[in-house]
Amino acid sequence: MSDAFLLPHPVQMRGSRLASAVLKVSGWTLQFQGLPTLQGVFVVYPHTSNWDFVVAVLAKWALGVQLNFWGKDSLFKIPGLGRWLRWIGGIPAVRDVPGGLVGQAVAGMQAAQRSQRYCWMGLSPEGTRKWTAGWRSGFYQTALQAQVPLCLVQLDYARRRVVATHFYRLSGDEQADMAHIAASFVGVQGHRPQGASPITLLRSAPMSKLQADTPKLPPTGESPRV
Repeated sequence: MSDAFLLPHPVQMRGSRLASAVLKVSGWTLQFQGLPTLQGVFVVYPHTSNWDFVVAVLAKWALGVQLNFWGKDSLFKIPGLGRWLRWIGGIPAVRDVPGGLVGQAVAGMQAAQRSQRYCWMGLSPEGTRKWTAGWRSGFYQTALQAQVPLCLVQLDYARRRVVATHFYRLSGDEQADMAHIAASFVGVQGHRPQGASPITLLRSAPMSKLQADTPKLPPTGESPRV
């Protein structure tokens, strides 16, 4: 169930004045009141443009939030870029390892809990700038298995604001949890509103109209059934 997460939040940050000034000049405002726990997962939505990364990194610096995020493994192999991505908290997404990405994230969270260390991850559950039928479930499984809260971050271009004030602890009731998450993003628009994915986990997402209307071809050597 959802925690109360009463104010004031105990984990406070000190951010960059320069990053705050850049966002302010660009017309962006930030809403953030600290973190309620030492460990958790930031869920950033929607992700529809390359500009999202620029705004998110500036917001991270302006708020003083330290976090790790997964990035394409190939990006970290580019000279200079890979070092910079690691410097701002990037972790190469190597999927063919024991436990997978979720297993790695959960193990890291649990280790941080045992030693009372700070450990927050930032994830974009859509996984791509293009429209998809729903969200990947990595964020859900990570937060649920590690028993840490989500921070539901609104990246709202309509109002030009980044809002990171809504914290939620998953109940394990997937339908109820996703309904709660969807309600927190009502009215939020991405840079390309038509590219925002519906807020439902991919494995339970309904088939798109295009997929439903596309005829399935028979295996090679067989004739279509009529």
